[in-house]
Amino acid sequence: MLPSPVQVLRTFISEFPILMDNAGITMAEAALGLLFGIATGFAAAVFMDRFDRAYQAFYPIVVLTQTVPAVAMAPLLVLWFGYEMTPKVILIVITTFFPITVGLLTGFKSADPDAVNLLRAMGAGRMQIFRYLKLPGAMNQFFSSLKISASYAVVGAVISEWLGGFGGLGVYMTRVRKAFSFDKMFAVIFLISVISLLLMRAVELLQKKCMPWDNGAKDR
Repeated sequence: MLPSPVQVLRTFISEFPILMDNAGITMAEAALGLLFGIATGFAAAVFMDRFDRAYQAFYPIVVLTQTVPAVAMAPLLVLWFGYEMTPKVILIVITTFFPITVGLLTGFKSADPDAVNLLRAMGAGRMQIFRYLKLPGAMNQFFSSLKISASYAVVGAVISEWLGGFGGLGVYMTRVRKAFSFDKMFAVIFLISVISLLLMRAVELLQKKCMPWDNGAKDR
């Protein structure tokens, strides 16, 4: 019933050029959706941190967006925007902005009140407090959330491609599933896992570059 690991490996090697062509489409969708997801999540977190009433009004809505399964939203997006890249990017944005928003918002609100009061006593404005205290203090939460969002972006792209498209790993999976080529199915699953792990590793390396002070604390 199931292909052996050796058979999956052989299929992966033989289908590698086709898999790479489809992976390029999926990665383009995931990268674009993740970029917009980060921008949307950052803007939402800053806005809700700045205005308490905005937090009370919009935070429940942000949480509500995550209670609807992505598989349920994907057909509607395809119906509204067609089979091109647009509905796929929108679905990825919906699935990736939430971890970014929650992580950054948690980091902003965990800023030391005494440090905030000290900066205010020294004449710092809101922008300076945000730049020199809140934003650096929220970087750990941001990169932790980014790891989750990076893996969500790939999965969201594949799910959106299941319901229609002209290329991508999700479209490829649909075709081989209908042909009962389970060895190719497992080859795609293996590739998706590898891509997700590489993205998480890339985020870790980016974190080390952007947070040298944190690396020094860990070394000691």
